[in-house]
Amino acid sequence: MTETLPIDGRSLTLEQFLAVARAGCGVSLDPAARPTIEAARRAVDRAVRSGRAVYGVTTGFGALSTATVDPARAAELQRALVASHASGVGPPLPADVVRGMMLLRANSLARGHSGVRPELIDRLLALLNRGLVPWIPETGSVGASGDLAPLAHLAEAIVGDGAFVGPDGRRQPAADVLTAEDLPPLALVEKEGISLVNGTALMASYLALAVEDVRALLEAALFAAATSVDALEGTPESFDDRLGALRGSPEERAIAGRLRELLAESELARPKREWSGQDPYTLRCIPQVLAPVRHALRVAREIVTGELNAVTDNPLVFEGDEFVSGGNFHGESLAWALDSLASAVQILGAYSERRMFRLTHPALNRGLPAFLAPDPGVSSGFMIPQTVAAALVSENATLAAPATAYSLPTSADQEDFVSLGAWAGAKLRRMIDNARRIVAIEWLAAVQALEYRRPKHGGSGVERAARAVRARVGPWTRDHSPAGEIEALAEAIRTGELLAEAGGGQWGRADDPSPPTEAPKTG
Repeated sequence: MTETLPIDGRSLTLEQFLAVARAGCGVSLDPAARPTIEAARRAVDRAVRSGRAVYGVTTGFGALSTATVDPARAAELQRALVASHASGVGPPLPADVVRGMMLLRANSLARGHSGVRPELIDRLLALLNRGLVPWIPETGSVGASGDLAPLAHLAEAIVGDGAFVGPDGRRQPAADVLTAEDLPPLALVEKEGISLVNGTALMASYLALAVEDVRALLEAALFAAATSVDALEGTPESFDDRLGALRGSPEERAIAGRLRELLAESELARPKREWSGQDPYTLRCIPQVLAPVRHALRVAREIVTGELNAVTDNPLVFEGDEFVSGGNFHGESLAWALDSLASAVQILGAYSERRMFRLTHPALNRGLPAFLAPDPGVSSGFMIPQTVAAALVSENATLAAPATAYSLPTSADQEDFVSLGAWAGAKLRRMIDNARRIVAIEWLAAVQALEYRRPKHGGSGVERAARAVRARVGPWTRDHSPAGEIEALAEAIRTGELLAEAGGGQWGRADDPSPPTEAPKTG
């Protein structure tokens, strides 16, 4: 790798996180961070030599914290901790989630309050730079004393007792992989086991990835919605900035502004010369219904931005050889943000399906063919894609139940209130996948409907988006299986390719210009 990102525990941004977790950017430990790391390590060494009782260093863990451990067995304690905590089950976590975990754990340790050796951080970064992904089961964390089981599996890979994901996706013994990479297993010393497993790295990785994914999903949903507005000959007056200004909602105004951009120069979505009633809520209230998605994104981004550089293990080392025990490993704020995004994704997907339903309903689609079929009766058209969208919405409705509402105590009631943030992240990831498919179905149907309105054209942004869709999926001229087309379009939304070709892809990022703060003058 020609360029590497130096990490110091203080300055990691969301964009840098994504570059490492998904784009494979190289990483290195900032030399300026080493003195602080080494100073905290010396404090641990002094505590062990003096026989001082320090939680997790010379005592047991959790409900066993009152049990003292002979300083001579302090290193053995760390290895036993990792082995016993590596109890996760289920399929392996996705590679981007694991890479994010590794980066966040290394960045947290680099802050210099954990008492680990720089060599441990170097090893984490070496695994990242070599593209080695530890095999970490998805299920096992309750998000309270950090992501204990998943992080223990990460630690197992480092010491050579766990596993990595092989090129074929199968589990490979860590010892074999490390030997092939000429990386000797790293023996953990005092404090390093607990510093690896105590932390919010899995929950934070889920959240950081979800913030970007939901942002892109919202932009895709707005492209699809604008295409539906054109196809259903809606009126753009509902997106007048003065409405959002009077309500005092910058999020509502931002969405309305984006819709105006996409619908500019449309011959279909335009003020009606004669009164013909108001548009249905699925068209008229897009800014109001989708504003909460931007609200949830803003709060989630604020939370994860802080967490990217947080120190979340326990205990933490401060000057004067002070070891302070606390609860920085608890994932409640992350779990809450993940649950909030889940609710937002459910709204977005359900709203998209309702527009798709209207596009296919002969009594509601304003003169379009029933089910957008080229030969209704002989052809079923988009009848079943709408059913598939309804199935996906229903699945997301059950997944949207907040994980944070289901705390169960663990560790003999020492950890008596947990966040379940890891489950919140896992189910949100599935919900985002489902919502991409829902939006893809609406987008496909809306483009088909748009073409029934020819020779009139839609907005400039809508037409760009329609061309990007048609570059992948042809018009529905005869009944066929659209399953592959739906998946291909959803995948193009996931990768960002479709948005980029449609002239989007950046809307809603942190540097997105804010909407006007003053209401335009009226009268």
